[in-house]
Formats: sequence, structure tokens, C-alpha cells
Amino acid sequence: MQKILLILAAVAVIGGGVYAGKGKLFTNKSDQDTPDKFIARAEKRDIDLSVEVSGDVMPATQLDVKAEVGGKVKKMHVLPGQTVKKGDLLAEIDDSVLLTDKDGALTEIEGAKLAMEKAKRNYERSRDLFEQKLVSRELFDNTSSEFEIAENGLVKAQKKLQQVEDQLHFAKVVAPSNGTILTVPVVEGQVIIAAASVNSGTTLMTIADLRKLLVQTHINQVDVARIELSQPVKLRAESLKDLEMEATISFIAPVATVTNNVKGFDVQALIDKPSSRLRPGMTVNMTIPIARADDALSVPISAVFKGEGNKKIVYVRKGETTEKREVKVGVTNIEHAQILQGVSEGEEILLVEPDKAQKRS
Repeated sequence: MQKILLILAAVAVIGGGVYAGKGKLFTNKSDQDTPDKFIARAEKRDIDLSVEVSGDVMPATQLDVKAEVGGKVKKMHVLPGQTVKKGDLLAEIDDSVLLTDKDGALTEIEGAKLAMEKAKRNYERSRDLFEQKLVSRELFDNTSSEFEIAENGLVKAQKKLQQVEDQLHFAKVVAPSNGTILTVPVVEGQVIIAAASVNSGTTLMTIADLRKLLVQTHINQVDVARIELSQPVKLRAESLKDLEMEATISFIAPVATVTNNVKGFDVQALIDKPSSRLRPGMTVNMTIPIARADDALSVPISAVFKGEGNKKIVYVRKGETTEKREVKVGVTNIEHAQILQGVSEGEEILLVEPDKAQKRS
């Protein structure tokens, strides 16, 4: 009778369906009738790990054009979107006051010349008389000083004329470089302030070379550690769905900033060959490749669970049993995980833990 009871007890244990050994856990089918929707197969595929961010297109070089003289805008010679070359006339500032100043400077020079010639004659006469001891030393020194003062007066008048002529030259604003006019925020007749060391001055227009464009974006501090300078990236503009472009990481900010409550780093990518349809201000999606595994044995990322001590585990269905295995994971993305060790191709993998499969079915 005792032997019969022991045999029945052993059968009950086996019927309970649990056996532990060599780090693996098996459960029989009566405890785990997992629906097929929670089953996937270990298959080979290419896995790409990349960072997806969005950014704004902007010119690689952009200049604010300002006048070096203030006054009323007399004439605007360009419009937004117009292409210009270095030295092309962009705008004219009213120079009527400057022309009056020039006439005054010319008149002042004539007067200074007459004064200097008179002082020179007096000096030469007093010098001759002083050498003959016919005038005092004091008189000679006075005429000499008057001559020097007259010379300085002429130089001063000439410099004043040069300043007025420079201002007249700057009243014609020319293009500092080749490019395209992006904005013209002023209109004819508007009074502007000259750019100087004490103020920033009024911006007449913005000019940029649209042949060189870049993307400005903000990448969080976790992902930025995985990118590097000169790394190639892919771009796709939201408004140009059919267009894919290539770019290269050209700048990674050395200091973190906070944008939209996210701490990260400003990153710029220089577009290699920008399309003529691409415009500054457009939003583009940037794909930054981090890692790739070709023909890699993989399982869905949802099938990989956290085990003890940060180990990675999966549940493999083998006929009427489910086996818990520790695996070594390689490249992962948001969909799949590369399995380097622990699973064979074609094996059935649970997408949920066995004890939760029945609850979610």
C-alpha cells in the first residue's frame, strides 16, 4: 500500500509539470497552452540600429547686410529670392546731406589753402628779415607757428573731405558675397541706423549661399554619445516625400542645452548635394545609423526579458513544454534583437512570459 502511495505521489509531481535543472525551467502543455498570437520564430534578417530625429534646414553661411551710414533708404535694388553676385548694388541711402557736407568740406579746403599760402609768405618774409637781424626772434617764431597751424588746418580739412567721401561710398550698399536674398525687412523711405561699435544697426536684408545647406537639430544626451563627426546620415524632407538626401555630421556642441525640457546637444549635418527644391526653414527627418547586423539571427524585441542580474532571457516553446533560456544579445532596434547565443533558427519564441499568456489570451 505504501509503494502505491509513493507511485501516486510521483505521478502527481510529474503531472504538476515543473522540472528545474541546469538553469532551465520546463512547464508542460497543461499549464501553458499559449495562443499562437503570442508565438514568433527565430529568423535571420538585417537589423539596423539608428537614431531618428527631426531638424530644420538652414544655410551653412548667412549674412545680415547693414549700412555703415544712417539715413533714409532712397532705393532698394533687390527683392527676396533674387540671386546676386559679390559687389552688386543692393540699396542706396539718401546722400543729399552728405553731398552738402562734401561741398562744405571742399570750400573749407580752399579756405585752408589760402590761409596756408598767406602764412607761408609771412613765414618766409620774417625768416629772411630775421636772418638779416631786422626783426625779433619773437616775431619770427610767431610767423613760424602760424604757418604750421595753417598747414594743420589744411590737413584737417582734407581728412574731413575724405570722411565725407567714404560715407558717400558707403551710402551705396553692395553685396558682400555671392548668394540669394532671403529677407528684406525694410522699405524705401524708412530711416535706418548705421552699424557701429555702439549699436548693432538696422538690418537691410539677409543674404545666404543656398548651395550650401545644413540641418540643425537637438539630440538627447543618451543618443549623442553614439554619434561622431563626419558620420554619414540620411535626410528626408516632410514636404518632399520622394526625395532622400545624404549629409555628414559637421558639428556637435561641446556643452549641453535644454530644448523643450529635454537636455541634449545641438548637432549640425552638412547636406552633401542639396536639392534645388529644398529651402531654408523646411523640416527634415534625419536618420543617423549607429550599428548594423546583416543576416543576423533575431527575435522580436518584445520576446527578450530581463532575468536575474541583468541577464537577458527568452522563452522557447518545444512541443508541449516551454524552456527558459539565457541569451546573448547583439544589435537591437525598436523591433528586433540580434541573438548571438542561446537560440537556434526556426525555434518558437514566446512574446509574453508563460504565466501571463493565459491572462492576455
